[in-house]
Amino acid sequence: MAGTDRSKQQVASEGSAPSVVLVSPQLGENIGMVARAMMNSGLSDLRLVTPRDGWPNPAAAAPAAGAAVVLERARVFDSLAEALGDLHYSFATTARPRGIIKEVFTPRAAATDLRARIGAGQRCALVFGAERTGLEAEQVALCDALVNVPLNPGFSSLNLAQAVLILGYEWFQSGDETPAAYRQTGVTPPADKRELQAFYERLESELESVNFFWPVDKGPAMKRNLRNLFNRLESTEQDIRTLHGVVSALINARKRRGKG
Repeated sequence: MAGTDRSKQQVASEGSAPSVVLVSPQLGENIGMVARAMMNSGLSDLRLVTPRDGWPNPAAAAPAAGAAVVLERARVFDSLAEALGDLHYSFATTARPRGIIKEVFTPRAAATDLRARIGAGQRCALVFGAERTGLEAEQVALCDALVNVPLNPGFSSLNLAQAVLILGYEWFQSGDETPAAYRQTGVTPPADKRELQAFYERLESELESVNFFWPVDKGPAMKRNLRNLFNRLESTEQDIRTLHGVVSALINARKRRGKG
């Protein structure tokens, strides 16, 4: 868990990411978990509309787990209209459109739209309703578009922090350049071709000494298959050292048996 000082270095500056607006949140613990989800997603501007148990709320501190800076910066408003007053565009998160005609986005599409708007200088928000009731129709009407999370139709209920994390994750991912897949090699670099070639030659020499490549006419194909096998492993320098150790151990064992 990160400390407060480290957290302050990782939160987004106001205006560079969407605000998170919680309308009538009930439990301080839930607000704390929302703060943690926001910090995970690089979000920092938390706005609370008429929190049931008032603010600040000591119960929020422990669940925030290192995201205290988000709680410290949180602001309280008397109405959703006031909370949205300095913003240009907002998404209402709701599973029930309530008959209001608005454009509906998935979280991923909403994140893409937010990136474009914020990049153009707009200030935007994601709006979440109370834990038990969600957003009321009048509150949804104040927002510009809707976000609906596609989930199991038979069980699509999310708690408040889960909903914030899903949308926050999509926001973060929309600007993240982490490769979809990569190979973790730790502190050892990949083996270069000279190291691989030296290992192949040593291995083949030892295998030839025990007549592994038999019949002789199959030898080239067998060597090719062995090299293809090791090439698929994308070996590191440590891998090659380990394989050399394996070959050395087998050689030494054979010599001991020969002396016996």
